[in-house]
Amino acid sequence: MCDVCVKGKQIRTSFKSKDVVSTNKALDVLHMDLFGPSRTASLAGNYYALVIVGDFSRYTWTLFLASKNDAYKAFKKLAKILHNENENSIKQICNDHGGEFQNAKFDRFCEKHGIIHNYSAPRTPQQNGVVERKNRSLEELARTMLNESNLPNFFGQMQYSLLLTCLVEH
Repeated sequence: MCDVCVKGKQIRTSFKSKDVVSTNKALDVLHMDLFGPSRTASLAGNYYALVIVGDFSRYTWTLFLASKNDAYKAFKKLAKILHNENENSIKQICNDHGGEFQNAKFDRFCEKHGIIHNYSAPRTPQQNGVVERKNRSLEELARTMLNESNLPNFFGQMQYSLLLTCLVEH
């Protein structure tokens, strides 16, 4: 492994990966997490990203948001698109106890559409490991590209979040 890749994969703590897929078709379970705010806005002016990972296929949707309050609206729009494209509906969503997910809007939407809404225990990101690992992979990708670019550290620190959002937006 090259030095740049080793630096790009450095982490503080690890999360156990989920080795067994517990579903048998797409949209049975979606894992969701919101990360941000980033220090720098993306080219579209967004500071947050909602990452959604399908349990069956591990397909990932990354929705960029200007604020945390936009999470419900973005998820609702994605759910409609997925239903129209797949002629299948979401059965269950899993996320942490963030206020962007644990609110009356999400509860009403889930109840109306028959979606089971599961939460991980507070302050245990390991229980939401599928999407936490995806977040980590996105961060490693951005960090590796910054290390390879040989930019000064101060530039890398300031532009890290901008690069991360640009990677996924395009």
